[in-house]
Amino acid sequence: MKQINNNRGHWISRRGLGKVVAGAAAAVGGLRVLGAEESWPVLSVDPAERFELSPYLYMQFMEPLGATDSSVEASWDHLRDRWRADLVEVTKELAPPMMRWGGIFCDFYRWREGVGPRDRRVPMLNLMWGGVESNQVGTAEFVDFCRQVGADPLVCVNFESDGRKQFMNAKGSVRTAGAGEAAEWVAYCNNPDNAERRRHGFERPLTVTHWQLGNETSFDRAGFDLETAARKTVEFAVAMRKADPSIRLIGWGDSGWAGRMAEVAGEHLQYLAFHNLYNPDAKQPVLRGELYQRDPAATWEVLMKAWEINDAKIRQARQSLGGHKIPLAMTECHFTVPGRDRCDVMSSWAVGASYARLLNNHQRHGDVLKIVNVADFCGTRWQTNAVMIPVPGGRSYLMPVGRVMQLYRKHIGSHAANVTHTPDSLDVVASRRGDVVYLHVVNTQRTKTVKARLAVQGQTIKGGKVWQIVEDLMTQVSELNSGSVMKTVEKELPGDGVWEFPATSVSAIELTVGAA
Repeated sequence: MKQINNNRGHWISRRGLGKVVAGAAAAVGGLRVLGAEESWPVLSVDPAERFELSPYLYMQFMEPLGATDSSVEASWDHLRDRWRADLVEVTKELAPPMMRWGGIFCDFYRWREGVGPRDRRVPMLNLMWGGVESNQVGTAEFVDFCRQVGADPLVCVNFESDGRKQFMNAKGSVRTAGAGEAAEWVAYCNNPDNAERRRHGFERPLTVTHWQLGNETSFDRAGFDLETAARKTVEFAVAMRKADPSIRLIGWGDSGWAGRMAEVAGEHLQYLAFHNLYNPDAKQPVLRGELYQRDPAATWEVLMKAWEINDAKIRQARQSLGGHKIPLAMTECHFTVPGRDRCDVMSSWAVGASYARLLNNHQRHGDVLKIVNVADFCGTRWQTNAVMIPVPGGRSYLMPVGRVMQLYRKHIGSHAANVTHTPDSLDVVASRRGDVVYLHVVNTQRTKTVKARLAVQGQTIKGGKVWQIVEDLMTQVSELNSGSVMKTVEKELPGDGVWEFPATSVSAIELTVGAA
């Protein structure tokens, strides 16, 4: 029997497709039956719950980036000793479920330099990103920010500098730290009776549940090898759990390390981490600098395929687990494209739609992928950020990737559902929570609108709403236009269940369903 590819890795027979189309009208509940002239392609969902989706699929990552991009120093209002109000406001709109503190910065970070009275804190050299960090933002300030915006904190500890000697000392200052110092950090945050924290004016615990051991340990040949890293992971985990047995730990599992790390340290870990930072057009210079503006068609083509690199990386990480049942945490992920302003193309809607495809892909892998990042959090120049901070002054605003994350984050179910048929050119994932089915949809066409009749198998669609971002792919967001471009528009789903997906659009749909 002839089979038709539904363009999302699922196959459906012509006979089966006919049944889906025939059932689509009934699925819209008491409405007219499809006529021949109304035979729109069907977008159908099997609402059965497949696996639970983690609440941490849209986390953010904050790392002091020094002279490269003052992501922390520029976020802090040094005159008023508080976070910039405009940054807090826009982050509340973004509503990240988790915020990560760290990165390579943790290879030379001594946490005690960032606690206690601010007038006594000693500045530190940023050995990776250049410049000097004031340490006015430390543990308590980071946790405070998380509380203000409703995010769970995730902290990376200094994992003996990941074995990198270049970060262990600076101008006579020891910058590396062992398991004991990591355990003391856990106690400072979580022990209700910790005397040091209480002396600093915090009677109640700061409560940090998630901790990551090191960062990109396998990426540097000068750092730990796998066996050393695994052994030290056990050492750190045991010490940190003595301070708080309830913490959840993330070990390093990239570069094929996951299987062996699980064998040696798996009983101590709740997640294994990997990163995915890449240039989507490494083989052809289409995106770098201002080149992306010269050929919109080529730019769109490259960006619509960028998710494939992401998918290959995730599949590699899954395979490297070797059958071990440990969830994965992709604690850093974004495009890295050369340019005058560091990834200039990231301000364009073309990248917003491209990132929507990555987010769809992450949801498909949600059975094992439980913590996911797709942008650095905030900064002044490096446009991989989800939020940009104008300096000096101005109002912080969401970048395209932040707008898509905001859209998806607000409209997603608790469990994944299966998309059984998708019209050509639409990238779709589905989820469900109770009697509401959620769709995330990207129209991958640069110039063509796609219409589809929505159907939920075995259910009647009682009503629906659509939240949609429609923008020309070359539109760029900046401080000057941030309130007028890439805006989410809310609309009611028509009674016939047919929806038009404009070219380059990203949509989130909520369908209220009931028994057919």
